Amino acid sequence: MWEWVQQLLGRGRPAVRALRLRSRDELDQTPRVHFEELAPDVDTFLGQAAYLQLGYFETLSEMISTTPELAHKEAISRAAGAALLKHRELVGLIRDRGEDPTLTMLPFREPLDAFRVATHGVRPQETLLSVHITAGMLDDFYLALSAGYGETGRRVARILRSDDDRQAVVDILAETIASDAEWASLLALWGRRLVGDTLLVARSALRASGAGAVERVEPVFTRLMAGHADRMAAMGLSS
Repeated sequence: MWEWVQQLLGRGRPAVRALRLRSRDELDQTPRVHFEELAPDVDTFLGQAAYLQLGYFETLSEMISTTPELAHKEAISRAAGAALLKHRELVGLIRDRGEDPTLTMLPFREPLDAFRVATHGVRPQETLLSVHITAGMLDDFYLALSAGYGETGRRVARILRSDDDRQAVVDILAETIASDAEWASLLALWGRRLVGDTLLVARSALRASGAGAVERVEPVFTRLMAGHADRMAAMGLSS
């Protein structure tokens, strides 16, 4: 699986720099993959999306108790509350379909808990960046997939497009970066590290496999990486 991510990111190939320098117009001209050919079954789609939001709530909630500044506690609590609300609404959607939310999410508990551990930073600022970057990329991913699920997909899209209340978290990171130039380098490096783990989560939900899989999904992940670059650039970090 890791070899697939290395292929996608183009490690060791000059093409990676070309990818970073492509304009938005060029990205818009990238051939689109028909998501219906790649999309997982609806239970995988909903179960993974719902458990991811629960994971973001848990991570942010844990950070509240260890954050000394009251203003920062309040900012993180708002982001945690938004993630919990998305989780509850996705769980409600699963119930409306006559399914058991716990059973629907259970297959993804172990791999997504491992993802949380892998993207949990040594420093609180790294963990905050992890939530902002990975949640942004995976929300984009599930929004892209949602078009293939009819009314269920439209409901998921409305849930994921609701306010994530992470701007205050971004402001905390911006304050950190402004306080010491070394933070910019450290967080930029951490942000780049997050990409591989996040793409693996997205890849695990798709049905494409075997020969030609990388070429089939590359346009999808090119768009995710463009969104990642935009988020990093908005904080003054290189991607």
